[in-house]
Order: sequence, then C-alpha cells, then structure tokens
Amino acid sequence: RVTKKPTVSPASRPSRIPGRSMDIARSGKISRFAPHPVKPTVQVAPSPDIPAATHPSVRKINKFQSRKQTVLTPQAPKLAKDIKQEAITAALAKPAVKESKKSFFKRNPRFVNIFSISVVIIVLGVYFTYLNMPNWSVRVAAGQAGIGATYPEYRPDGYRLDGPVTFNEGQVTIDFAANTGSAKFSLRQSKSSLDSSAVLDSIVRKKVGDKYITNQERGLTIYTYDGNATWVNAGILYSIVGDAPLSSEQIRRIATSL
Repeated sequence: RVTKKPTVSPASRPSRIPGRSMDIARSGKISRFAPHPVKPTVQVAPSPDIPAATHPSVRKINKFQSRKQTVLTPQAPKLAKDIKQEAITAALAKPAVKESKKSFFKRNPRFVNIFSISVVIIVLGVYFTYLNMPNWSVRVAAGQAGIGATYPEYRPDGYRLDGPVTFNEGQVTIDFAANTGSAKFSLRQSKSSLDSSAVLDSIVRKKVGDKYITNQERGLTIYTYDGNATWVNAGILYSIVGDAPLSSEQIRRIATSL
C-alpha cells in the first residue's frame, strides 16, 4: 500500500510590520545632508624594540662553544735562512750605539786612591824637606867642621837664609839677608875654650871698648854692641856680625833658640 507523504509548503516571509522599522521617504526639498561624523585617528609613538636578555648560563654555554669551534691554524716553521735574514735586517735597522770608553782612572779606582795618597805624601815630604833643609845643611856642615853647630829656631822677621851654609876647620857660618834692602848678618859658630869673662876682655873690649851691653838670659852672658853680639856656651863661641839693625831683643831670642 502506497501512502503519499504530505507536502510541506515553504514558509512565507513575514510581512513588514508597520511601526517596527522606519520607512521614511526622502523629501525632494532636501538636497544636502550632514556628513557622518568621523573620529580623529590618534597616532601612537612606536616603542623601541628591546631585545630579550640572555640568561647568564646561556652566555657561558655560547662562549664555551665559540672557543671550542675556534681552531688555531698552525704556522709553518721558519727556515734557518729566513731567521738569519730577519736577524740581519733587525741589526741593520738598529742605530749604531757608540760605546764610550771609560778612562783609565774610572776603570782602576784603586790605582787612583794609591796615586792620590802617594801625591799627598810626596807633597808633604817636599814641604817638610824645605822646612828642615837649613837644619840638615847645618848638621852636614857641622859634621865636616867637627863641631856641634846648630840652626837657630828663631829667625828675625823680614830675614831669610842667604845661600848655603859654609864651613871650614872648626867653624860654621850661616848667612841671613833682609827680604827688602841690602842688610845682612852672619851667625858664626866656632870651637873655643874661653869663658864669658875671657870673651869680654879678649874680644868685646878690644873691638868697642866699654860701648857694649851685657844681657843675662838662661845662664848665658850675651854682649851686644852696634847690632852685633858675642857669647860663649858649652865650648862654642857664637858671634853675630853684619850691618843688619838687630835689636837687643832679637839678638837675645837668637841666642836662646840655639
């Protein structure tokens, strides 16, 4: 038995319901309408792109890997010829430095010290020799004359030793001269057996009579007259003769310094 299916009619659109939507006709008298309001666009400044920070552990790993991947290229060994040529080039490029030769004295400081000391000793020796030369001359002359003659420790100011010390048998003569002028005097020392009284009678009074002065000094009896003098001591007769204007004090000091 065949049964016929009921036919379903399509649903019709609902008709426009009055009052639900605006169905307003545009008037012919209105020719211009206001435009639709448009909102202004706000421009936003672009923010800088900050890269993401790398974690410290990641940095260590990257660094280790970069070291591991770096391969050192071994350099080829230099030949002996190249090394020699480089040494020659470097030597020629350097400016020649002239070595300053040290003087002999700088290289031998010990010799300098010894030499300096020797010079000082020589100078001192010459100086003392100069000072003692008159004494040595008198000693040599005294030895040749056979008497105990001596050089006076006192010498009047303004006078100097004049020439070498002279001698003959039993007598030594020392000559002095003034530094300025022609005044001179001689100191004579000779062997004698006379005493002071005998010297006065046989020598002084015969020359000047009673025009003499007697001075007593340290056991010596000194007779002075006209700038000259005579005295005796220990078997030696001393006489000062000349034209030098010596005072009694200068003669006394000469006599006591012998």
